[in-house]
Amino acid sequence: MHIEIRKLSIEDGEDIYQMLQHIPADENGFINSVNGKTFEEYKEWLAGSVKNSLQEGIVDGWKVPETVYWLFEAGKPAGYGKIRHFLTEQLLNNGGNIGYSIVPSARNRGLGKVFLRHLIEESKGIGMKQLLLTVREQNKASIAVAMANHGVIEKIESGRYYIWIYLDRNEESMES
Repeated sequence: MHIEIRKLSIEDGEDIYQMLQHIPADENGFINSVNGKTFEEYKEWLAGSVKNSLQEGIVDGWKVPETVYWLFEAGKPAGYGKIRHFLTEQLLNNGGNIGYSIVPSARNRGLGKVFLRHLIEESKGIGMKQLLLTVREQNKASIAVAMANHGVIEKIESGRYYIWIYLDRNEESMES
């Protein structure tokens, strides 16, 4: 399996747009705001996403910097991931640092585990030390993916798992 991770670019084209049409708009709490949009709206979203990844601090009282990544398998887009650079109180309770989705046709082949591992590496490059994933209780696949990437369950509350990944410990575990 040839896997590649790419950071969102204003130049992203039709292949990414088509992938985003196959990822549900809201599935297990992962929001894909491009699903159902026109290609022109997608291009506007790309420009806004690039700007958002470069912001510092909180904008509009709640938006934190967020970087978007694409997962490619054998040269074709197969997943969409987001890294929030830090958390607000609201995001600590409902959101976390990382979210991702795999195109339904590419699921159940281990891509989520690989994609999350790459997003963890990208998070280290941003300077993050720990990551929170909040996963809905019924999303057993994502819970398993987080645990396979050295996740530690902090609590289960209101139908949601709160799973931390500690990057310094993760580094040591990956080396052994």
